[in-house]
Amino acid sequence: MAATHPGPLAGFRLVEMDAIGPVPLAATLLADLGCDVLRVVRPPHPGSAWEDVGGAILHRGRHSLTLDLKSEAGRDAVLTLVAGADALIEGYRPGVMERMGLGPEACLARNPRLVYGRMTGWGQTGPLAPRAGHDINYIAVAGILHAIGPADAPPVVPLNIIGDYAGGAMFLVAGLLSGLLSAARTGRGQVVDAAMTDGTALLGSLFHAFLATGQWQDRREANLLDGAAPFYRCYECADGRHVAVGALEPPFFARLLAGLGLPTGRFVQYDQAGWPAMREVFADIFRTRSRDAWALHFADTDACVSPVLSLAEARDHPHNRARGTFVTLDGVAQPGPAPRFSGTPGAVRPAGVDLSLQAALARWSLSADR
Repeated sequence: MAATHPGPLAGFRLVEMDAIGPVPLAATLLADLGCDVLRVVRPPHPGSAWEDVGGAILHRGRHSLTLDLKSEAGRDAVLTLVAGADALIEGYRPGVMERMGLGPEACLARNPRLVYGRMTGWGQTGPLAPRAGHDINYIAVAGILHAIGPADAPPVVPLNIIGDYAGGAMFLVAGLLSGLLSAARTGRGQVVDAAMTDGTALLGSLFHAFLATGQWQDRREANLLDGAAPFYRCYECADGRHVAVGALEPPFFARLLAGLGLPTGRFVQYDQAGWPAMREVFADIFRTRSRDAWALHFADTDACVSPVLSLAEARDHPHNRARGTFVTLDGVAQPGPAPRFSGTPGAVRPAGVDLSLQAALARWSLSADR
């Protein structure tokens, strides 16, 4: 029998069909929160550039099981695990799981309470469903990429946080948890179709609301939150590093002006005609001190000025250290569990071992005879 781990999801079992992108992050989040995750891995494919993306960090908190999914024995092993699981997640193109005999129909026939999570870029239906793509393609078609970057240059390629992780992994987790709540109430599982285009589009709801009321121009660097506003953008400092300014509300804007040594009436905050001049003045002032000098200068004010930290620097910021936002496990620094729970806190556990089929079945008290 599997050991009980801390976290609000202790006692739940998840089969994770190994993938890249949002699926391993979703499984990591669930494992951190106590879910007993078993990662089903295909035999190594020599020469693959994407053989092991994430390693010890994105595969933490769970054991793996290597199976040849093209074989009848591999398929039967997965179906046996499904019989004892609460949920399954997969990130293949539409139809791949069905061709292996592991589609929703086969899995739900084995376990009618199963929540079957499907993670793709385009979704299970629609003209683009069978096509290849990556984060940048999904956020482009969702309308979000168009809004990111300067007005006089192509859209800026963001990190794959928007499509893969925000629009993908987080919506997969939300769908999976919703399905588990429904299954607990009704006794019936179901399929969760999580598409990065859908999730990313929903993430843009605020901007569609602004657009509908005439508060948003459908072009880059022309709006309140896209870098056009002098009080909501980044500035270069004397040492070549940067600060982020987010003084949106008038009281915070007033504190920003005071911190920069400018009189309160020097600028009218929301007069867009004055934004170019305001931006130039702010830029000149921020270039007079180093990033850390400005961070110290604004540290005890509500001017909403923060240092732009590198990945390595973020781990040592006093706020992150105080909250334990980052942890070190087996010598590897990495983000800790989120969100926080008062009664059933999550925990970071190292990546497990590659189990034999017998050990994997025994872990969930299953028999190969099934």
